[in-house]
This record gives sequence, structure tokens and C-alpha cells, in this order.
Amino acid sequence: MPHVTHTEIEITAELVRDLLRDQHPDLADRPIRLGARGWDNQLWRLGDDLAVRLPWATPTADALLRKEYTWLPVLAPRLPLPVPVPQRIGEPSALFPRPWIVTTWVPGEPADRAPATRAAEAADALAAFLTALHQPAPGQAPTGRGRGGPLADHSEGFAEHLASATEMGLIPDPDAVRAIWDDAAAAPDWAGPALWLHGDLHPANILTADDTICGVIDFGDLCAGDPACDLAAAWMVLPDGAADRFHDAYRPAPDPATLRRARGWAVGRALSCVLIGEAGVRGRPGGKATWGPPAHAALRRLIATAA
Repeated sequence: MPHVTHTEIEITAELVRDLLRDQHPDLADRPIRLGARGWDNQLWRLGDDLAVRLPWATPTADALLRKEYTWLPVLAPRLPLPVPVPQRIGEPSALFPRPWIVTTWVPGEPADRAPATRAAEAADALAAFLTALHQPAPGQAPTGRGRGGPLADHSEGFAEHLASATEMGLIPDPDAVRAIWDDAAAAPDWAGPALWLHGDLHPANILTADDTICGVIDFGDLCAGDPACDLAAAWMVLPDGAADRFHDAYRPAPDPATLRRARGWAVGRALSCVLIGEAGVRGRPGGKATWGPPAHAALRRLIATAA
């Protein structure tokens, strides 16, 4: 079934093949099938080991794809989990007016559909991944739409999301959610060097196999800054009781202020995913119904540990 971009161009297997014939003809004869429809991009399988990512829904996706193409091949060799490494880039043309990339295919199921349940293994895998990723970034590293910057800068957006979720009856204890955010926003800012960050570690961007984490995808928000933004994943993607093991395994051990900020990033991201999940349930465009359950679980974990 074709899907339509904001430019009203249908993305089909035939279009993907035509694009490859035009710019990367050596890949054009491989089998092509739809892999996934993401928030920013569509993913089309290209044989068994490659994929084509094409922007389809948001105007910012073009720059995010180019950022991945530039930086992810530099970072991927040091990462202990598979990631989609860009191999080729496609330039805008008469066939398709936006850039697109060919990447390696990372097998696994998104954790919003298949959560990790082996707590110790998942915590260790995520800690090893983020320990390897969170290294000082060069001065020319990208910024990330406010991710990795001061958490307090997002307080207005958080308040709007909390008001919406409360009005819709989506969260059982909005006062507890607000308290977690307020404590995190009041924590001292990150004073260390700007570290490489994934920037968007929610369950749909974590892959699982055999009940543990096996890969990380979608580096469109790759940026440099405060590691607390990524450390929020301890509550977002790990099963109950795994956050402490994750924090013990991550190096260097996060200080108390960083953990406070991480909790704030986690509660803010979970709240956003609850709203996006509800948008899917109510049929509004762009909704992701599978994002709701893990986001509710994350809020429950955060509220329980704050009690």
C-alpha cells in the first residue's frame, strides 16, 4: 500500500526501484518491500541486509538524514550494538524532491511492540551501548533541537503536555508527574564536556530479540550535550527493577544531579509518548498506538521510585 509524503508523492516499491536505478543502479535489482513507517521516514527493505530511508511526513527529516549520513559511520564502529549505518545517499531529483539514504538493515523487533523482559541482560546491553556512545563530541557536532541542553528550557512544553494529558484523563497522578519534572528542572545543569547523544531513546527506537536489547535505530536526533537526555532510557525501555543495574553498569557512574535530570527527561518523554499513543487510539494523523503502553509503564516506574 502506498504512503503519501507532505509533497503528495506516493512512495511505492516501484518508486524506490526507480530512484535506485537513477542514482545507485548496482542496487536496483534487489528485492524491495516496505519495512516500516516511522515518524519522519519510511523504511523499505532492500534485500536482506540493506534498507532505503525516505522522508515522508515532516519537513525537518531532510536535514536529519544528512546528519546521520555524515556522522553515524564515524560513531558506529565503536558501538557494541548494531545500528543502521548509512552506505549511500540519494539526492533530490525529478523523481523525488528530497534526499534519501541507503543504510544497513538492523534485525529485531521495536521494543514498543516486543519489550525486553530479561532485565539484567537488557540493562547491561543498554549501559554498554551508552557508555561507548557518550564520549566527548567535536566542536562541529550537531545540536539536537534542544535535546542535550538545559532541561528547564522545555518546562513550557512540558506544562502544556501535562495539561493536555490531565484534561484527557490519561495519567492517574498528574501532581506526582509535575513533582518529578520540577525536581529535575531545578537540578544543576551539566557542567562536563558535550557528549555524543542518541537524543531519542524511546521504545520504538530500541530493537529486541530473545527478550533483550539487540540494536538501536533512528539517529535523526544525534547531537552533543548532557548525557541525562539518553540516561532517561533506563525508565523508558528497561523492565521493572532494571534501572539500578543499568546505573551501576554505566560508566562513568552518573552523579545525583545527572540522575535527577535524567528522571525529568524520562517523565517528559513518557508524557509525550502517552499523548502520541492516545492520538493513535483516537485516530488523529501521526498517532502511534503502540507507544502508549510502554510510556504508561515508564510513568508508573518513575512515580513509584519517587514515592
